[in-house]
Amino acid sequence: MIEASPVFRTRLAASLQDVAAAQRLRYDVFVRELGAGGGLVDHTARREADHYDPFADHLLLEDTAQPGSPVVGAYRLMSAEQAARAGGFSAAAEFDLSPLPATGRPVLELGRSCLLPAYRGGPAMMHLFAALARIAADRGDAILFGVASFHGTDAGALSAPLAYLRQHHLAPAHLRTRAQGPGAAVMPSQPPADRKAALRAIPPLIKAYLRLGGVVGEGACVDSDFNTVDVCMILDPALMTDAQRARALPERMR
Repeated sequence: MIEASPVFRTRLAASLQDVAAAQRLRYDVFVRELGAGGGLVDHTARREADHYDPFADHLLLEDTAQPGSPVVGAYRLMSAEQAARAGGFSAAAEFDLSPLPATGRPVLELGRSCLLPAYRGGPAMMHLFAALARIAADRGDAILFGVASFHGTDAGALSAPLAYLRQHHLAPAHLRTRAQGPGAAVMPSQPPADRKAALRAIPPLIKAYLRLGGVVGEGACVDSDFNTVDVCMILDPALMTDAQRARALPERMR
């Protein structure tokens, strides 16, 4: 329960303590709430971590109205240079990302997006999106991309929302990543029988990306460790409308 009206501040992690705070938030959301696992989950320290973390930037959302200004939301960001040092992008385990650097544009991977439950469905995510928009602009209008997830690992049960995404929000050919590896699943090519039901089944984060002009790559991928079915979301600032740009960076958040 939030004790006072939130006052948000976004910043990049500046210390190992900051990164640890993001990892503890990720543990609460991904492990305790959603049942994720993996070899580097530390149940004793209550941290969700992986080998990409030391190479990445970590965007923190703090609520300064609460005692101690706790971290209530986070994103992990990786540029191409950081990914090269880490051995590749995290999403490359599930998707062929080669179309993105082939554009010759800067790219920035978004990952590990999470918010505490009490902050969902309000302005918290828009504060994170506004910070991401500023970072992308500062890095040469970088193409943003990353994995976004449906809860559960039954891709067949998600055929309707996956078909809806493919029909209405498939990335243009020059940006179209493709699912790969043993978890790869096909997005149905036929439109869903019940369009409204398919739309309702799409998670809020994916809908938020779509409202900003986001598109999806071809195919989905089952991630058993994280108990999810993943799609590759792509957001190219060059393709955003003025209305979408305004939505990503509202005047009061600039």
